[in-house]
Amino acid sequence: MANSRSGDTMTSRIVRIISAFDETRPSLPVAALARRANLPLSTTHRLVAELAGHGLLQRDRSGEIRLGLRLWELASRSSAALDLKSVAMPFMEDLQAVVRQHTQLSVLQDDEVLFIERLSSRGSVLNHAKVAGRLPLHVSSSGMVLMAHSPHHVQAAFLARAEQSSGIDRPAAEDLRRQWAHMRQSGFASLPGTVVAETTGIAVPIFDASGSAAAAIGVVVPTGSENPAATVPALMTAARGISRGLGAKPEVCFPIQ
Repeated sequence: MANSRSGDTMTSRIVRIISAFDETRPSLPVAALARRANLPLSTTHRLVAELAGHGLLQRDRSGEIRLGLRLWELASRSSAALDLKSVAMPFMEDLQAVVRQHTQLSVLQDDEVLFIERLSSRGSVLNHAKVAGRLPLHVSSSGMVLMAHSPHHVQAAFLARAEQSSGIDRPAAEDLRRQWAHMRQSGFASLPGTVVAETTGIAVPIFDASGSAAAAIGVVVPTGSENPAATVPALMTAARGISRGLGAKPEVCFPIQ
């Protein structure tokens, strides 16, 4: 129920406050928080006090506001992401021991790729993917391979939204459709230089018990040293193991391979 003159609900205002923090600004003065959340300063002061009283926000020594440990505690009690991570971690560690660059686990969320976990070696190449961070799905190998294994109506809906929000025109949309078809056929996505010019992302899907592509496991390596003949089978082996751990039947894991 809306309970403000602007028509937004209490829940939406609380979500805007919590979502205002990111890796660049893990703590904020109340005035900056109000601007980021697009809320009146008085409303922000009141909601911050209430949320801090429940441990969902906290003040640091400088007086700035940051997310509270209570949020982490609640999220850690029951989370599909944590279940996925616990199943995937042994396979990610085995893969990382071979790749020795970056190995990452991700899901699709709101037309973006949300990274659940990342393993990196010292001296590895630059990687903009961060745990709990996001990237546009069409620039990420993980996002592209997950969209490639999504139903056609999901692909069409994404392209319609992208056309309005980011200016993807018809030729670009058709190019994405061709890429998705190829990725679905091959079982993997390889994108050189889309996020960082000197790196290549390679990813494969992970399937759940329903047979849907629920997540992706990928690597980021220096462009020119991808070695798909070795890297893709290693990724697929890891993905099969994770998929089985999520309850997927053997025949739904990379059925075209």
